[in-house]
Amino acid sequence: MTAKVERQIYLLSPRELSPETIAVTFAKTSRSPHSFREIAEELTDEKSADFHEKWVVGYGHASVAEHAMLHLAFENISRLAIECIESNRLASYTEKSTRYQKWEPGGYQVPDEVVGTSHEGIYRETCDLLFDEYQRSLGEVRRVVQSMHPPREDESESRWDGRIRSRYVDVCRFLLPASALANVGMTVNARSLEHALGKMFSHPLAEVRQIGEAAKRVVQQEVPTLVKYADRRKHLVESRQEGRRLAHGLSSDGERTMLALVSSDGDAELRVLAAALFEHEPCSFETAMAHVRSLDDRGRSALVEALLGSMDKFDAPTRALEHAVYTIDGLMDQGAYFEVKRHRMMTQTAQRLTAELGYAVPRLITAAGVESSYRAAMHAAAQAYTQLAKWNEEVAAYVVPNGFNRRVLLTFNLREAFHFCELRSAENAHFSVRRVALRLAELIREAHPTLAGRMRMPEGITWQSIEAENFSQV
Repeated sequence: MTAKVERQIYLLSPRELSPETIAVTFAKTSRSPHSFREIAEELTDEKSADFHEKWVVGYGHASVAEHAMLHLAFENISRLAIECIESNRLASYTEKSTRYQKWEPGGYQVPDEVVGTSHEGIYRETCDLLFDEYQRSLGEVRRVVQSMHPPREDESESRWDGRIRSRYVDVCRFLLPASALANVGMTVNARSLEHALGKMFSHPLAEVRQIGEAAKRVVQQEVPTLVKYADRRKHLVESRQEGRRLAHGLSSDGERTMLALVSSDGDAELRVLAAALFEHEPCSFETAMAHVRSLDDRGRSALVEALLGSMDKFDAPTRALEHAVYTIDGLMDQGAYFEVKRHRMMTQTAQRLTAELGYAVPRLITAAGVESSYRAAMHAAAQAYTQLAKWNEEVAAYVVPNGFNRRVLLTFNLREAFHFCELRSAENAHFSVRRVALRLAELIREAHPTLAGRMRMPEGITWQSIEAENFSQV
C-alpha cells in the first residue's frame, strides 16, 4: 500500500537564510530527494558560495541565481541615471514622484565630467535657473489651482493642499532637468542584477558607472558569489560607439507627429482568434487559422466575445492577444516618457535626451502668468544644452528639462496595449501620458477594431481634448 504524501507549501524566509542559500536550496531539489527544509539545514554560506562558484559561474547554470532576490535602495541619484537602472525588464521599481513631491533648490547632480572644467559655470547656472523658476512657478500655479478647487467645508489648509498638490506640482515638473536627484527602490534577482551591473559599468556617464560600483559592493555583502564577476562589457561600449558613428549625419525630417503606427500585421486579429482556438483542440495552427478565415463577421464576433466578453475592470485579457504586435514611432515630452518607460513589457528604443525637438507649455503655466519666464528658462536650457553638447552630448542631457520632447520607438503586443492604454488614460494619470495613451488606443483601434474596440477606455475623452485642456503648446 502506497503511503499518503502530504502536500506542503511554505516560505524559505530571508530572515533566516541568505539569498545565496535560498538559491542553492531550490537548485538542489532537481537532484535531491530531500525536502527544501532538509536541504537548507545542510547548507552554510560557505557551502552555498562553493556551489555557485562551481555550477553558476563554472558551468553557466545562471538560472539558479534567479532564486536570490535583492532589494536595493538608491538615493540621491539623477533621473538621467535612473533611466539606466530602470531599463532592466526583469525587476520591480518604485521611485520618488515628480507628481506628489517637490524638489528643493540645489537638488541636482553635478557630474564629475563637468567639475573643474570651463563648462561647470554654465552647467550650474542653468540648473539653478531651472530650479529657481520651478520654485517660483509652484506658488503662482498653486494660486490658480486653489481658485479652481476651493477648500471644502471644515477642510484644513494641509488637507486642502494634499488634495490639490498634484494638480500644480504636475505642471511645474516640466521645468525640472534630468539632473534632478531622486530615490528609487529596486527589487531584482541576482541573475538580472548581474546583467544590470554590466550595463552600468559600460555606461558613458561617470555617475552611472559609480552607482554600479557602489551597488556591486553592497550586494556582495548578501550574495558574494552571484555578482562577483559583473564587469564592464566591451560589446556594449563598442556597439554604442559604432552605432553612433554609422548614424552620424542622419538629419531630422522635421516630422512632429506625436505617435505614428509604423508596423502592424493585417492578419493579427485572425491570428489572435486562431490562437485562442488552437489552445483547446489538438489541431495544427494552420487548421485553426483556416477555420477563423472561413467565419463570417457574426462567427468572429462570437469568438471575440468568448475571449474578452467576461472581463471586469480588474481582469487582464488572455495571453492570446500577445500574437498581435505593433511598432510605434513616438514623440512625447520627457515627463511622459519617464512614465512610458516603466512599461517594460514593451521593447523601447529611446533616442538620447536632447533640447532639439521643442518643448511643451502647460496651459496652467500660461494661466498663472509665468509663461514668459517659463519660456526664458527653457530657452536658456536649450542654449546650455547646445553649448555643452559640442563638448559632451551625454553630459549635456543633464540640463534638459522634463518639458522637452523626445523620440522613442515602441514595439509591443495587443495585451500590453490593453494594459498601457487603460491604465495611463485613467483620470488620475498625468495629462502628458493620458494624451499618449488615448492616441495610442485610437491608432490600434483603427488597425484592429474588433479586438482593440474592447479596450476599457474613458468615455467622452479624446487625446485632442486632453491636449486642448492642458497644453498651450506641445
